[in-house]
Amino acid sequence: MSELTAILARAGLSTPEEREHWTMKWISTVDHKRIGMLYLATALVFFVIGGIEALLIRLQLAVPNNHLLQPDTYNMVFTMHGTTMIFLVAMPALFGLANYIVPLQIGARDMAFPRLNAFSFWLVPFGGLLLHFSFLAGGAPAVGWFAYAPLSETPYSSQPGVDYWVLALLILGIGSVGTSINLIATVLTQRAAHMTLRRLPLFSWMIFVNSFLVILALPVLNAGLVMLLIDRLLGAHFFLPPGGGSAIMWQHIFWAFGHPEVYIVAIPAFGILSEVIPVFARKPIFGYEFVAGSTVAIAFLSLLVWAHHMFTVGLGHTVDLFFVASSMLIAIPTGVKVLAWSATMVGGRIRLDTPMLFCVAALVQFLLAGLTGVSLAVAALDWQTKNSYYLVAHFHFVFVGLIVFSILGALHYWFPKMSGRMLSERLGKWTFWLMTLGFNLTFVIQHFLGLAGMPRRVYTYAELPGWGWMNLVSTVGAFLMAAASLLFVWNLVTSLLNGQRAGDNPWKAWTLEWATTSPPPHENFYRLPPIRSRRPLWDDANPDRPDPMVGARWKAETFAPEKNKTAVIAFIISETAFFAVLVLAYLFYNATPQAGPSAHNLNPAKTGLFSLCLFASSFTLWCSEVSLNQGKQRAMRAWLAATILLGGVFLIGQGLEYRTLFKHGASVNLNLFATTFFTLTGFHGLHVCVGLIALLIVLGLTLAADFRRRPSPALKAVALYWHFVDGVWLVVFSTIYLLPHLR
Repeated sequence: MSELTAILARAGLSTPEEREHWTMKWISTVDHKRIGMLYLATALVFFVIGGIEALLIRLQLAVPNNHLLQPDTYNMVFTMHGTTMIFLVAMPALFGLANYIVPLQIGARDMAFPRLNAFSFWLVPFGGLLLHFSFLAGGAPAVGWFAYAPLSETPYSSQPGVDYWVLALLILGIGSVGTSINLIATVLTQRAAHMTLRRLPLFSWMIFVNSFLVILALPVLNAGLVMLLIDRLLGAHFFLPPGGGSAIMWQHIFWAFGHPEVYIVAIPAFGILSEVIPVFARKPIFGYEFVAGSTVAIAFLSLLVWAHHMFTVGLGHTVDLFFVASSMLIAIPTGVKVLAWSATMVGGRIRLDTPMLFCVAALVQFLLAGLTGVSLAVAALDWQTKNSYYLVAHFHFVFVGLIVFSILGALHYWFPKMSGRMLSERLGKWTFWLMTLGFNLTFVIQHFLGLAGMPRRVYTYAELPGWGWMNLVSTVGAFLMAAASLLFVWNLVTSLLNGQRAGDNPWKAWTLEWATTSPPPHENFYRLPPIRSRRPLWDDANPDRPDPMVGARWKAETFAPEKNKTAVIAFIISETAFFAVLVLAYLFYNATPQAGPSAHNLNPAKTGLFSLCLFASSFTLWCSEVSLNQGKQRAMRAWLAATILLGGVFLIGQGLEYRTLFKHGASVNLNLFATTFFTLTGFHGLHVCVGLIALLIVLGLTLAADFRRRPSPALKAVALYWHFVDGVWLVVFSTIYLLPHLR
């Protein structure tokens, strides 16, 4: 107890008042470094929870015909383990590293939007608590982390666990999109002078590219979750075949998110390898341009391969061939990265410290995952192994073998910068060998289990030749991984309290985060070294033999756009993906005639009148912008008020249309036309309401004379969003009201 008191006294936390003040500083912080550490701490907590769930799964499968867990309990644990590890461990951990490191690497003082950063973080523990509260609210979801319909629909899963799962994932998805928008704006607008895009460290470059992937993929899942929630709570039939819905549609939506999700967590891991391997090989990365360019290719191609998860669905030979080809194609830019990392190590003065050990293991294990991934991309082979433990092994070789090992390497690498202290190298190596041995014992043998015919998603199995002892070996490996995880946590805690002082740059690294103190001050830097190449600290330490100067080829590399407009454009990209799913769902479900009301029962002329008001509001808002640029405050306010009035008229017109439909018996659960119509137009109406609130806030600021000193970027940013909302309605109006009358 006296030792704990001494530790608290050294930290300035000896009195209750000091401890309360310290707690409030962390809860209310908007500093990107503290938020990054909060992300990592949250991920660590859920890693323990998800790890316990994994051990329960392995204990259940350790021997044949086991009844440690009942079938429903096993399904709950299975669902929660997958959801926790993907959404509450991998993504928060990588977002935490990005939050902490990216502003430092680009020479920025903070993220572009510190309050948005804090808001996005706090959605993570809230979503995690909401998800796990389902255990106390009638039972956790038991539908797998993929929640295939119709199993996830009310007739088959009547308990509220799935509702909590949907709401939690929506919250986590919103937080992820918010963080990614912030990272895009930070990289584009907050870079230090002379930090061009071609000079970005590869970790920051890959986080930047990955953020675009997040804002394209997560809204697709959010749209699917909204549709599933409408089915469950309002009695609609998006994914219920008896009501005309399509269970296959859920698979398309989920995997259109799910496969990019693999790269959403893999690309930051690639960035970690690209930072750590050169430092410990004492060589610059081989083929920087190819590594950076291949990241863009991977992000693009990852959006085109989702249906290789659906070869066994029966989509047709032509469709299967397309996704076989696209799945094979994505191996090319991935192979470029593997070759670049390998070439970086060749001829280097390699130091096998713990960060390097984890990254080399991640590289080797990812190579094995790629080989099995290529086999799964072949439709004929996929048919034989799709629903077996072969796929489970491949999946974990990516998510654990690459991603978890990369995160562990990153934590050992950047912990000195975050804490000012070194992790124990001896404990680090013990952690590495236990984790590597445990991982390979657990998952290598599962390939053979799958080839021997053991199906996945089963809570027990018969005593068939070889299955029992192979599952027992896999379970022993899982407990070795648990021991490694406990050792790692012990290393974190003891090193944080009494670890060796790190100094500013213990690894003799070259990027800007190592140019400041460990840990960095609140403003990050006291001074920045000259930035002429991709390794500014090398140039600073070796003025007689600096790296070749990397110049700017295009003006866009040095151009820093206005951050509010940048963020709104990124948000518009994400919302475009969301509305695209809803529009495609409307077209799909209304392609054939159905009983009940349809688009032919609508009145295009009447709706066109209040639609004209919305379209005219874009013109009046443009006039308001012109008046602002000309310094005409009264005219600007008048045009802005006219915009708000026209938007209000549109909402009233839409409300009256809804009232008429309700009077004639139309409701969201009547048929698929009503379901898709109310969903699509309702979410557009919600966006109009948000836009009107934003416009009212801007009008209030103008009335408070806040724009007199200088033109504010707020109006231009809100105007971009409003024009987007009007553009969406043009598509919706054409699709719902005009298209049926043109057929």
